[in-house]
Amino acid sequence: MRDVSLREFEDGDLGTVFEFMRDPESVWMAAFTAEDPDDREAFDAHWRKVLAMPGTTNRVIVGDGRVVGTIASFEMEGDTEITYWIDRSVWGRGVAGRAVALLLDLVPVRPLYGRVASDNAGSMRVLTRAGFEKVGTDVGYANARKAEIEETILKLS
Repeated sequence: MRDVSLREFEDGDLGTVFEFMRDPESVWMAAFTAEDPDDREAFDAHWRKVLAMPGTTNRVIVGDGRVVGTIASFEMEGDTEITYWIDRSVWGRGVAGRAVALLLDLVPVRPLYGRVASDNAGSMRVLTRAGFEKVGTDVGYANARKAEIEETILKLS
């Protein structure tokens, strides 16, 4: 993918994002997802809240002219965290790494944290290449896997 950029959410983006977030393989890898990825009403209600939250930065990721994911920073329990979702059709093409780099330029808050299902090697690689370091683990219930799993906590100082 040659051109990757971030932009504000626009009308119509949520339909595209909803489809990304229903992909079974993507849901499995993300692990900590909505209880029912096919529930459009719950998805829309969640995103209305997310997009209205003060202190958050929400962007869509545009690759070669089309929406290919989302990326955000948000505050949770006093820490600023990063999260992203990449359309599986562009996995392995450098989109996540470039989007993270763009968000890090946009959001200067440090430290910045990321949480990744510990078996999600791709996301682990993206964040460590961006300078995040592993600082711990936690166990939480992953809706996508219907079980408690380990997640790795990473920090960018």
